[in-house]
Amino acid sequence: MALKNVAQGSFEEIVLDDGFYVLKIQNESPDIQRVRREIDNSFIQFHFCLKGSGKFVFNEGRYALEVNDENSLLLYNPQIDLPLNLELQSDSWLVSVVMTIRNFHALFSKEADYIHFLTAENRDKKYYAQENISPAMAIILSQVINFNLHPSVKELYIRAKVYELMSLYFNRNVDADAENCPFLVDEDNVRRIRQAKEIIISQMSEPPSLKELAQQIGLPLKKLKEGFKQIYGDPVYTFLFEYKMDYARKMLESGQYNVNEVGHRVGYSTASHFITAFKKKYGTTPKKYLMSLTNT
Repeated sequence: MALKNVAQGSFEEIVLDDGFYVLKIQNESPDIQRVRREIDNSFIQFHFCLKGSGKFVFNEGRYALEVNDENSLLLYNPQIDLPLNLELQSDSWLVSVVMTIRNFHALFSKEADYIHFLTAENRDKKYYAQENISPAMAIILSQVINFNLHPSVKELYIRAKVYELMSLYFNRNVDADAENCPFLVDEDNVRRIRQAKEIIISQMSEPPSLKELAQQIGLPLKKLKEGFKQIYGDPVYTFLFEYKMDYARKMLESGQYNVNEVGHRVGYSTASHFITAFKKKYGTTPKKYLMSLTNT
């Protein structure tokens, strides 16, 4: 295990096996923390952003992928090396699981038919995927970040948490169409679908229809719907509902807005409609949620 303090941040590498390690990167400083590490094309990478945001830079700065609060990024390209070149924003935490594709195959040796890109015909293809981090996964990542155990059991503990994390990561696609691997979307489609996500978020109070959205990003409606669910795990408007509710919750927690203002900001014309939606998501009304925060 290697621990390196970087200003008000830290970088720790925990080796679990030959070609299998975990990186814990925390940036508590006011500045961007830059982390670089060589990773060749035999490795598959899972990056989990627990809070804040980071940017992975490739091809000497000509291409970049962002990962934000409560999101993850999967990277694998057997054709070229994908060295770690990370720019981690202030007040951000990132956990990365990096292993050779051989080690990864070993994890799923009995489930190769379920994890579609493990099959022989797909093993030489590249995969990029962005996924939300579920609450259960967030708990595991927090445990990885904050563990305080005797050094003799740290490696065993982290290994167990990584296995648990991988189980939950792939369990999210249990209902996916078997003919549509969530990682087999070409790069141009990924770019367009990411653009669709940015459009609906920026216009969440008055989002476009699916047909309008498909026209804006230049994809057939069917490809938009299938691709969006493959990459983000939910249909477009389910994803938008989840995003709006999370955004509303954070606005309420800030203490700067009342219920009417929050509802209007996320696109509800009346307070009653917003209250109904909030209760559907969180099981309580916005007012009671605020009261619980006050009591806490």
